[in-house]
Amino acid sequence: MTLQFHPDWPHGERKVIQSLAADGVYRSQFTTGVSNGGLTAFPGGDRWRWESRLFEGRYDHRPAEERPVYGAWNRGADPYGGAIRFGSSYLRLDPSVVGRATFCFPDSAWEPTAIGDVTLLPALCSMADEAELDDLDNGVEAHVHGAVTLDRDVDAIVLDPCFAHTDVEDAATRTGCRVEFHAGFVATPDDFDETYRGAHIVELARELGHVLTPDVVGDAARRGEHPRQWIKQVWHCLARFGRARE
Repeated sequence: MTLQFHPDWPHGERKVIQSLAADGVYRSQFTTGVSNGGLTAFPGGDRWRWESRLFEGRYDHRPAEERPVYGAWNRGADPYGGAIRFGSSYLRLDPSVVGRATFCFPDSAWEPTAIGDVTLLPALCSMADEAELDDLDNGVEAHVHGAVTLDRDVDAIVLDPCFAHTDVEDAATRTGCRVEFHAGFVATPDDFDETYRGAHIVELARELGHVLTPDVVGDAARRGEHPRQWIKQVWHCLARFGRARE
């Protein structure tokens, strides 16, 4: 399983990876107020409603820190992680965590009816393969129940190579986890299809730089000069069109 995240996006006064290093725990958006999807983790919000349905009310009246965290079953052993929509980097979890996870397909935002424990994974993976969805939408969603602590549950932190020899790698190293790098996301705005997220997103990408890597998008996210949703959609384009392919 992988838990995808943007290590250099803002979390309060720190970067996400710095908060991870300081806390030693991977937290849900109900606790952090940060998400790479929709920010609807509050009573009555979409995320709250989806969880209430998926988990049959199990967490409706429980503290935020007890809620599950979201990731993906990396069914194709993708070196970029199982759910690139949600971040350039990821935590690769120890196999032992699978025993306290549930899974569904499609994403919980789509109101799936197929949800279950590890025994349902073969069927869910077949559903995902047959659906032939876009790279950003074809993940088998995973929900880890119980706290995810870096020292116990994480096999490695896998970063984009743009973060090598930076404060992001330094913070990742401080967690005590093994740090690895995948092949990297890199593209020019000319590589983006305007019909994918809109011409205005491609134009914003041109404002950000001639060559885009995750740290360029992270810098923009921290500056806060553009709508957060637009920055996320620039990332979607980079994730979709910027990965190395054979």
